[in-house]
Amino acid sequence: MKRAILGIFMTLLAGTVMGCATSGDLAKMQEQQNQTAAKADQALQEARSAMATADAAKRQADAANAAATRAETTANNAATATTNSATGGPVEETPANQTPQSSDVFQKSMGK
Repeated sequence: MKRAILGIFMTLLAGTVMGCATSGDLAKMQEQQNQTAAKADQALQEARSAMATADAAKRQADAANAAATRAETTANNAATATTNSATGGPVEETPANQTPQSSDVFQKSMGK
């Protein structure tokens, strides 16, 4: 019985001595935690920077798209103006522009 109690006592004593973290272990763990926190802060700063860059690129792309739309409108207006000046004005789709009226054809065929 004394041996059993002595064995249990020795096991507890060994577990207590070996199971405790030393101040060096705690300092090492604190240093690792600080490094991890610093890496997380750096990643957050880089993410914010990337987001700002993406926002600036989007604004620039939107401005380029608006400029392209304006240029396309200007080109279409210029093409319409060129067509109108070459034909003497805008061409209207009326029956008179398409074919002579049947009464005019009849009058001409009768010699009048």
